[in-house]
Amino acid sequence: MRIRTLAVGLLAGGLLLTACGKEGTPAAPGGDASGANTAALPTYTVAQNVDLAGSPVFTKIKGAGTVTVGVKDDQPGLGQKDPTTGKFEGFDIEIARMVAAGLGIAPDKIKFTTVDSAAREQAIANGQVDYYVGTYTITDKRKAQVSFAGPYFQAGQDLLVRKDDTSITGPETLKGKKVCSVTGSTPIQRVRDQGLTEPSNIVEFQKYSQCVDKLLTKEVDALTTDDAILKGYAAQDKDNLKVVGKPFSQEPYGIGLNKDDKVLRTKIDDLLQASLDDGTWQKIYDATLGQSGATATKPTIQRY
Repeated sequence: MRIRTLAVGLLAGGLLLTACGKEGTPAAPGGDASGANTAALPTYTVAQNVDLAGSPVFTKIKGAGTVTVGVKDDQPGLGQKDPTTGKFEGFDIEIARMVAAGLGIAPDKIKFTTVDSAAREQAIANGQVDYYVGTYTITDKRKAQVSFAGPYFQAGQDLLVRKDDTSITGPETLKGKKVCSVTGSTPIQRVRDQGLTEPSNIVEFQKYSQCVDKLLTKEVDALTTDDAILKGYAAQDKDNLKVVGKPFSQEPYGIGLNKDDKVLRTKIDDLLQASLDDGTWQKIYDATLGQSGATATKPTIQRY
């Protein structure tokens, strides 16, 4: 069995765009109290002789011999950089690796780059990343700037609070409470648009881990974002944090791509569909996000 080194703490702060080195496939996250994994990651066969005529992004990837993938680095179970090993791990990271293999890119030719929420569209448009896999909700507004393959997961907005807090039970109990999320996210915009708390009580940072820090020090009362992200944090600190209420939105995660590269989008949709059909998606989920207790809802690919 693979053994995973436990993270020593949540990452916080950092630049909007921070590049890191090439990555191989790390050990699977999650496991029991002894540290042994309860589910193993699948292996991904690297495709040979892939040709996507008419895809400028794939032409760039093929010419470089590497792929640059935008990800998150502070989301347990989804996309996290282990501070002790420097390795990226999680559901999103494995989806990114699976796609890269389908494009003919070997594991050691994948470059993961941390891009925070507010910088995603610009990073894709500027070609700083070839595709983005990082809890990126598909919306019509974002489709005006980028395109999406997928969705590859269906999440919903929820709330993370301190374990001893009984005053917050759902969005209807947020009035007068300080609510934290990240700049550029759909959840914090929903809090603002629906008036769930007063504007002066909305707190924004570049990373969710910064909100978690403020929650633990009682400087904010709740962190709101997708339930999949929140359950990862709650699983990592069961003594101090909990997820409350029921999801109150639909957050379909897509792979962010160049707006005009339909050829690449179609190929990635094909790869995602194949992973859903052959069981690879389920194996990835079981070895990563499934360890946090997040609900496994298989998505339906929405082609356009």
